[in-house]
Amino acid sequence: MAGNSIGKALVFTSFGESHGPATGGIIDGFPSLITIDKNFILAEMTRRNPAGYPFSTGRTEADDIEFLSGLSGDITTGTPIAFLIRNHAQQPGDYDHLKDLYRPSHADFTYEQKYGIRDYRGGGRSSARATAAWVAAGAMAKILLARHDIRVWGFVSQIGPFRLNDDTTVTMEEATTTSPLSCPDQSVTEEMLKFLEQTRAAGDTAGGVITCIISGAPAGLGEPVFDKLHADLAKAVLSIPSVKGFEVGSGFAAASMTGSRHNDPFIATDGLISTATNHSGGIQGGISNGMDILFRAAFKPVSTLAMSQHTVDRNGRPVTFEGKGRHDICVVPRAVPIVEAMAALIVADHLLRSRCGKE
Repeated sequence: MAGNSIGKALVFTSFGESHGPATGGIIDGFPSLITIDKNFILAEMTRRNPAGYPFSTGRTEADDIEFLSGLSGDITTGTPIAFLIRNHAQQPGDYDHLKDLYRPSHADFTYEQKYGIRDYRGGGRSSARATAAWVAAGAMAKILLARHDIRVWGFVSQIGPFRLNDDTTVTMEEATTTSPLSCPDQSVTEEMLKFLEQTRAAGDTAGGVITCIISGAPAGLGEPVFDKLHADLAKAVLSIPSVKGFEVGSGFAAASMTGSRHNDPFIATDGLISTATNHSGGIQGGISNGMDILFRAAFKPVSTLAMSQHTVDRNGRPVTFEGKGRHDICVVPRAVPIVEAMAALIVADHLLRSRCGKE
């Protein structure tokens, strides 16, 4: 299957299925002589573990990471870093009733049309379980970025119809609070929790929006035309299961603004050039301008429902079925570290491709 790698100077290749023995990855191009804090990586992986969130799947993996190459002790050697994250909580039998039908809005039909075969056990390669390795790789990218004082952090800004005000500003400290839904506003969190409880009681699911901010990125990251920084961020984030929308800066709201309102005037303070506003989201012409990079990712509702749905089987015969097993009501809160991970990988890749990435 093609399309399993992302990046050019820093190349991350992912492998593994939801109910296979392991998922994992290979990172090529990671600089040498960088100390890798395994505890930090495990902490990042724990952030995506459903055990920490209400309304999440009952599948809980005691994730650990095995490094197979690329490290001497805790120090990177500059050679490919290969790692494994073993699956211990597989229950493939939960999916036996699905092997001959196509679930609405899942990848069952499209995978079978493309490859002539599909792994019906939890979606196989299309499962969000594969993102455990993405978060591990993203954690390593964060370690690299921290050496350049670049931070990547996100938060839930919307679940269902409940959202933060558009003019709400959130600091990194506020975004990393102990909210059960990774939303920095307590009153909005409470509304979200009530909504999700009602949604679960109805056997339904919900989607939402994650806002991600990259602070400290220098001006000059990104390539003209087809490797624009925001284009690469969009590709990475839209590769996350359930993501259906991406916008940077003012995004779609720019369509209703005038140019005089949307333009970001340049200013100079103590000899440093910046912009008075940041409608551009820190990127102009596909290249970072030194302001905070801000984007949002929209997640669709989970496709597996605890209610009857209509579909067809492989022979085109109508079928009625109901989702069974362990599934999320809303994936958005535990997807925050996944969005951060993919953003970190892209920024680290562009940092290494740019003169700004030289030690």
